[in-house]
Amino acid sequence: MYKHILIPTDGSPISTKALEKALDFAREIGAEVTVLAVMEPLQVLTLNPSGLEVAYAEYDRQNNAAADGILADAKEAAKQRMVACEGVKLGNSDAARTIVETAEQYNCDLIAMASHGRSGFKAFMLGSVTMKVLAHSKLPVLVYR
Repeated sequence: MYKHILIPTDGSPISTKALEKALDFAREIGAEVTVLAVMEPLQVLTLNPSGLEVAYAEYDRQNNAAADGILADAKEAAKQRMVACEGVKLGNSDAARTIVETAEQYNCDLIAMASHGRSGFKAFMLGSVTMKVLAHSKLPVLVYR
């Protein structure tokens, strides 16, 4: 069966619920996990860039702190379930590509992630990280809703 599961999470309630279910699954099958937090960079379009250095620095500080907190919570949840867990945080504006590449780089054999359940126009306009992972991953993807 599966031996190494990648679990991407953004810390949202649905993503956290999927993380917990994936950790339970990992415990049941004796798999190890890698939990991934993808930090998207601040993107600002402006004609007056003066002063943005401070905004970028503060955004990066808060983004890193949030990712560290998400990964610490995930590691604690894994520890409670006695599941071997590694935490990874990466910065990239393309979360789906980062998830697929990280799964390959860490030799994972399954990606387990949440779907926020957007459909119709919202899904079209916002895109879906889960849909993009499903479309581009060569590995099986387990989607929690």
